[in-house]
Amino acid sequence: MDRLPRDAPNAVNHLMNRCYEAAAASNARVRQSMTRIAVISDVHGNKWALEAVFKEIDARGISRIVNLGDCVYGPLEPGPTAAMLMSREIPTVRGNEDRIIVEGAAQGSAATMVSFARQSMTAEQIDWLAGLPLTAVIDGSILMCHGTPARDDEYLLQSVDTRGARRRTDEDIAARLRHIETPVVLCGHDHTPGMEKLGDGRIVVNPGSVGLQAYEDDTPMPHVMQTGSPHARLCVLTKDEEAWSVEFVEVAYDWDAAAKTAEAHGRPDWAALLRTGHAR
Repeated sequence: MDRLPRDAPNAVNHLMNRCYEAAAASNARVRQSMTRIAVISDVHGNKWALEAVFKEIDARGISRIVNLGDCVYGPLEPGPTAAMLMSREIPTVRGNEDRIIVEGAAQGSAATMVSFARQSMTAEQIDWLAGLPLTAVIDGSILMCHGTPARDDEYLLQSVDTRGARRRTDEDIAARLRHIETPVVLCGHDHTPGMEKLGDGRIVVNPGSVGLQAYEDDTPMPHVMQTGSPHARLCVLTKDEEAWSVEFVEVAYDWDAAAKTAEAHGRPDWAALLRTGHAR
């Protein structure tokens, strides 16, 4: 029987190490050629959900985050939530409920929420909200808005009529984006994850809500939005050399702590929404 040279095991180990190093270098080049962005929206003062989402983003090694607004409105923790978002210097656009907090003018239960938020936040945090733009473009290819590019209080992917909320047609979405040329449009506001690829190749993405998974609204007419579970939502937007892709992510967090805070602040209705992800 032929015998292997005495140094053959060392040669094999050396070759395997070289293969591992080459594979690691190749993977590193692939990572460098990819753009990965975590997209969040509609935190609504839910610091517990935001903490869990940040932990998930960090665990994935994603360094870029964008935020689509409605940051602090709600009976939870407006000040600490604003501090968390500001500390990371996250590109953020204005939500409709960010705007009404800054304006300090609202009616009914919204007036109580606005007063609560303004009393819970520092002047610096309110100034931060006041400085948020309606829209923003990053990397020349991604437009961020809360509702639509023209309005912070209109759904982009959903329409509302006497039957409730339903998905808009591609033609209806495209009409609201007729002056927008970026290949990617990010929107929030309706709290439900969704994506549409338009006929011209553009994609429109809603990451869902970090902090509130269900609600009822009467504007422009009564309707319900709900995801059916209390998990926080976000998405990861990835671009490789060929195309954009979107991963929708659900994250568990201590929603009971958030619900108890809502109850302590006089909003058992929010507590039920937070615990269940159902509005009805």
